[in-house]
Amino acid sequence: MTDPPTRTTYRIDDLAHQTRTTVRTIRAYQDKGLLPRPERQGRANLYSGIHLTRLHQIAHLLDRGYTLASIKELLDAWDTGRGLGGVLGLVTEVEGPWTDEEPARISRTELDARFGGAPDEDAVAEAVELGVLEAVDGDPDTFLVPSPQELSVAAELHAAGVPLSAISGHLRELRGQVEHIAARFLEFTTEYVFARYLDDPGRRTDAHAAEAAALVRRLRPLAQHTVDAELARAMRVFAVQHLRTRLGTEKPQEPLEPRGRTRSIDLPAETISAVERLVGSEHLAAFIALAAEREVSARTLDDLATPKRSSKELGESL
Repeated sequence: MTDPPTRTTYRIDDLAHQTRTTVRTIRAYQDKGLLPRPERQGRANLYSGIHLTRLHQIAHLLDRGYTLASIKELLDAWDTGRGLGGVLGLVTEVEGPWTDEEPARISRTELDARFGGAPDEDAVAEAVELGVLEAVDGDPDTFLVPSPQELSVAAELHAAGVPLSAISGHLRELRGQVEHIAARFLEFTTEYVFARYLDDPGRRTDAHAAEAAALVRRLRPLAQHTVDAELARAMRVFAVQHLRTRLGTEKPQEPLEPRGRTRSIDLPAETISAVERLVGSEHLAAFIALAAEREVSARTLDDLATPKRSSKELGESL
C-alpha cells in the first residue's frame, strides 16, 4: 500500500519568495480577506498551494489595473462557486478593443510635417492630455497614436484652415457628448440584456459568463453602427439647412447661446434632485445642457419634416 502524496506547505517567508511578494503584503491580504488564514501547526503557520494560486491571481488582477476592493469581489465570486474563470473571461471581453483600428507610432519630425512643418509644443502637450498622442518611455521623439484615423482627421482639418486650438476644443466638446451616448447605450443593454447575468446569482457560472461574453462580442459593433447611421442622417438634414441658410434661400434659425457663455436659469429643486439621482452631481450641468440641445434638435427636425402649407391652403382652412 502506497502512502498518500504529501501536500506541499510553505512558511510565510517561503510563500513570499515563491510569489515574489513580501511577508508584509501577504499579511495585509489576509487582513483584507483576500487570502484564507493559514493552517496552524504548533507554533508555525503553514500555507498551501491554495494560497500560492490565490497570490498569483491577485498579482495578475493588479497588473490589469484592478483595485484590491474589486479583486476581493471577484475572488468572493470564485469562493461562492460563481466561477472566476468565467468572470475573468467576461472581463477580458469587455476590456478588449472596441475597434478594429490598430495603434501606430509617429516620430516628432513626421508629426510636425503633417501639421504644417512648424513645431507647436502647446498643441502637442494638449494632444497628449487628450490621449490623441501618448508619450513613449525612453524615446521623447516618438509618440504612440491610439487612433491614427482620429489624428488623420485632425491633420485634414488643420490643412483646410482650422486652427489646432479649435480642433482640440471641438474634440473636448464632442468627447463629452459621445461619452453620454456610450453611457446611455450601456445602461440600455445592461437593463435589457446583461441584468439577467449580473443580478441573478443562479446565472453566475462559468457557462453563463461565457454566454455573456459572446453577447458582448455580438453587441460591441451595434453602438458604432447606430451612431454612424444617426450621424449620417443628422448631417444630411443639417447640412442642407445650413447651405440653404448661407445661400439665403431659407430664413436662418434663431441663434443659440454661444457655447463659451453661460447664463443662470432657475430650475425647480425637485428637478435638480431627480437629475442628480440619475446622473450624479458632477454630471448635472452637462446632462441638462445635452437634454435641452436634444429637445431643440428634435423640434427643429419636426419643423423640417412638417410640409409647409401655402397661404391659399391656410386661407381655405380658416
